[in-house]
Amino acid sequence: MNEVMSAIRARHTDRSAYAPERPVPDEALSILLEAARWAPTAHNMQNFEILVVDDPAMLASLGSVRRNVSDVFLRENYRQLSFSEEELRRRKTGVLASTFPPSWQRPDADIISMKPDFLRDSLQGAQTLLLVLYDPEIRAPGSEGDFLGIMSLGCVMQNLWLAAQSLGISMQILSAFGAAPVQHELRPILRIPETRSVAFACRLGSPRLPTVLPLRVRRELPDFVFRNGWGDPIRLAGET
Repeated sequence: MNEVMSAIRARHTDRSAYAPERPVPDEALSILLEAARWAPTAHNMQNFEILVVDDPAMLASLGSVRRNVSDVFLRENYRQLSFSEEELRRRKTGVLASTFPPSWQRPDADIISMKPDFLRDSLQGAQTLLLVLYDPEIRAPGSEGDFLGIMSLGCVMQNLWLAAQSLGISMQILSAFGAAPVQHELRPILRIPETRSVAFACRLGSPRLPTVLPLRVRRELPDFVFRNGWGDPIRLAGET
């Protein structure tokens, strides 16, 4: 297996607390930003900007902002959880509940009452935060709803994630930073122009405790790949 495929298969979300005393060094940050710079974007629009936040006082200010997690997000997120490895292997999609806070690790948990209050609950000690910004008024040519532009932002995310994986840096996407009420609070702190929106944020760092990788699953190719017509599972040369 080549290095790219190894990084793709090893990439994972690290939701654990990060060690504040081990920030991401500038040498590694430079590689991450270079990876983002070379992300493929529709028509080479390069429809993003990256705001690096690593000043402790600034991170503390962000941490005091209230999160705005909807009940719908919590419920739909909760539905993706499996409460045993056997269940996860059977479903082939989703994640183990054990990667979330202990209060979530019961099928009957009252998750609505467990909303985290502040962005510091998302940062969890991270000393490096990246906010990927975009201009919602600019769209990819001929792309209804800017579907291609949104795909491009996803390519930026993937490049960042694979580069972080290759460097041994933990990463987690923080969707709470994209919520409209949260962005409203972030603008004056970070001087984000009204013409820009937060596509996503990601926290970077090193886990405070040794990481134990949970079970990860994927569908088999015949479950989702068809050849010459929908419903005809692909069979590749050499397969029996």
